[in-house]
This record gives sequence, C-alpha cells and structure tokens, in this order.
Amino acid sequence: MEQKLVALSGNEAVAYAFKQALPHVAAAFPITPQTEMMHKYAEFVANGESSTEMILVESEHSAMSAAVGSAAAGARTFTATSSAGFALMWQIVYVAASLRLPICIAMVNRALSGNINIHCDHSDSMGGRDAGWIHLFSENAQESYDNAVMAWRIGEHMDVRLPVMVNYDGFIISHTADALHMLPDDAAYDFIGKYQHKYALLDVENPITVGPLDLTDYYFEHKTSQLAACAKAPEIVKQVSDEFADLTGRSYQFAEEYKMDDADMVMVMLGSSAGTAKDVIDEYRDKGVKAGLLKLRMFRPFPNEYIAKVLAGRKAVAVLDRSASFGGFGGPVFSEIRNAMYGQQVPVHGYIYGLGGRDFDLKQVAVVLDNLKKVAAGGAIEDVNLLGVRL
Repeated sequence: MEQKLVALSGNEAVAYAFKQALPHVAAAFPITPQTEMMHKYAEFVANGESSTEMILVESEHSAMSAAVGSAAAGARTFTATSSAGFALMWQIVYVAASLRLPICIAMVNRALSGNINIHCDHSDSMGGRDAGWIHLFSENAQESYDNAVMAWRIGEHMDVRLPVMVNYDGFIISHTADALHMLPDDAAYDFIGKYQHKYALLDVENPITVGPLDLTDYYFEHKTSQLAACAKAPEIVKQVSDEFADLTGRSYQFAEEYKMDDADMVMVMLGSSAGTAKDVIDEYRDKGVKAGLLKLRMFRPFPNEYIAKVLAGRKAVAVLDRSASFGGFGGPVFSEIRNAMYGQQVPVHGYIYGLGGRDFDLKQVAVVLDNLKKVAAGGAIEDVNLLGVRL
C-alpha cells in the first residue's frame, strides 16, 4: 500500500487518524497538552474536510457524557483529554465501558495535580486502568497514528464492544514534529470499516433501555459479560494488528520485542522513553552485554500469558513505570509484570522515573542496565528504585 510521508506532531497525527474513520460525533473540551489535537480536528470541520458534529461542552465530565449519549444513540464517537480532564470524566469513564460503547479517546498523557504540572507522566491513564477500557500506548507519532487507526476496529468488533484509549506522551510526542507514513483516506476508512451498532437508542424498531437501575439480581452478570469482553479483546487486538501489518508493513502486537532473542536481561516499559532505552541498549550490546527491551503496547487487557512466556528464563528483569502507585508496592506496570511472572524464578525489580515530565536520559538507562548486570550475576538491589530524583 502506497503511503504518504508527512511531518506531523503526535496531536496532528491522531487528529488525521480520527478524521479518516469518518466519526459522526466528537465531544471537545480543551486541556493542555491535548488542546492542539481538537484544534486540528475543528480545523478539518471548519474547512469542510469532515462532517463530524463537534459538540463543544463546558467540562470534561460533560465531554464524556456527550460521548456516551452519542455512542448509545448509535454514532461513531470520540473525545480527547489529559490529566485532570480525565479525572473529571471519572464517573462517566466507567459508564462508557459498562454500557459497552466503543468510544475512542485520545489520551495525551500528563501528570495529575497536585501541584499543578502540565508535563508528561502516565498517572492519568493509569488511574483508569481498571475502568474497563482497552489501553494502547505509543512510542512516537507514527505509532500514535497507527494505534488511532486500529483502535476503531478493535473497540467496534462485535465480540469486544469496549471503549479504547490511545495513549501518547504529552509534549514529547504530542507537540514534537516527526516523520510518519499516513494511509490514504479511502484506504484507512476501508480498513476501519463502516460503523455497525449493536444496540442503539435511535433504532426505533428495536427499542432498548440504557443505564437502568441494576441491583443484586443482574449487576454481577453484567460485570461478568464485561470481563468476558476484556478476555476476548487480546485475540482481536492481534487479529487487527496482523491485518494492519499486511496493509502497511508496520507490525504491532501486544509489545515490541527489541533485541530480545538472546537477551539475558530485559527492560520493560511504556511510551516514548523506549526510544532512549534502545540507544543505550545498542551501546551495551556493542560491549557484549545481552540486554533487550520489551516495550508494551497493550496495557489493558494485560497480556499475562504472553508476558510469562516472553520473559521466561531471563536472568533479570527491570520494569520502568512513569507513574507511582501510592500506597502500593512499586508502579502499576511493575505490579502487573510481577503477577504475570508468579512462580517463575526470574528476579523482577521496579523503577519509578520521569514523574511530572522529569527528563529520562541515557545515564538513567545505564543505571538500570548496570543494575540488571549485577542482579544477573547474583547480586542484590532494592525491589523498587527511584530514577533521576533528588534525594
């Protein structure tokens, strides 16, 4: 498939990907660093390039409420947010997943308050990790675009019908121009497909009730149905990713395995920081150190079986979280990896880094790799470590 090479910021790339799905409705409220994405989409609408109905609301709670109403009516719908905006959506975020509405959201990752911080970490999306949404993470503008195209196919699949969150790092990806390949509009839409609703309020021939009181008689069964959809989602993610690879030549699965074939020691992480880690891993490889990187793409549903298989037999694993689980043991990704590796004799240690946009540099990667070498040789370090913080 011939594709156009363009230079776009991550926000612009995701706006183009969403436009190519021909969504019926977008619910918009500004928040840094997401605002540029909706500005770009509003430009498409104003210029007649998109017929999407843009609903300009008074808060993020209203944005998600409008998205739920639109999707329940039978419309292909998206919204976007960051940080405290997502926190304000909180009540309705759970409703969207519980009602099995395949809304897409551009989550431009930003630290949660307080104190007020506009820079990148993953505390916003990690706060919603158990809300029932599918979470896809991106390393750069290309992956943000590709994830945004695939998100529609994944969430709208009749065996899934769940909302999808496309995560990409605030400012680092959202506001940085990058070269990427973009599908032609017709090819992208053909891949995504025409929207098919399962139940719709506006389908008057088949009337339904949405969001009724759901007490002890049925609530548990409805949650069981939701769990079943989450369990089915990884199969659909793989299927859609395989078809996307056939179309574009860009292959995505649950994670990217970078120099993992013979790796004795492995770093695990999400998002844009993976690019920094790859550079240092290359340097250590040149020195004969068998280091590798597992960059998670799908965080929810968490691919437990895949993780247990790909990390089996390694001498040491380091898990890097760009968020803290206050009162918990380590960060969210660390906890998931440790659970997946239960019963295996593979030492897994956690690192928390980059909170509030603190720079993640080559020296920090070197610290992690040196610690991995120490653990692989039988040495001991702290179970959970902090990177780049002044103590």
